[in-house]
Amino acid sequence: MNDALAMARQAASLDSVPVGAVVVHKGAVIASAHNATPDEHDPSGHAEIRAMRIAAQKLQSARLTDCDLWVTLEPCAMCAGAIAHARIRRLYYGASDPKGGAIESGPRLFGQATIHHTPEIYSGIGEDAAAAMLKEFFARKR
Repeated sequence: MNDALAMARQAASLDSVPVGAVVVHKGAVIASAHNATPDEHDPSGHAEIRAMRIAAQKLQSARLTDCDLWVTLEPCAMCAGAIAHARIRRLYYGASDPKGGAIESGPRLFGQATIHHTPEIYSGIGEDAAAAMLKEFFARKR
């Protein structure tokens, strides 16, 4: 989670929402990314999706079945859908997102009967640091 938090700090330094993600394969980080939606003018530029794209290219596979995703914020519905399609093995995330999250908040995507794949889910890892970074970022914006 420390690597994901470092990516979130990098996003904040670029005045982007501080969310970071890393993909781990066989115990090694193979991809890391931060939120870049405004920088890239890309509505799908969330940290999770960017990290999974990098990992898929490195592994030359759209399926990341032996990979774990670490992200600082509870994934949204778009990212949860991408996680399911990539067949991520385990999802670890820090802060909950009652407004935009889709794992344990909102639509709880992985609890839907139509979902293709559900990873093992571990929440609250690095939650305090991730939440503090987000609160500080949005306080500066107000």
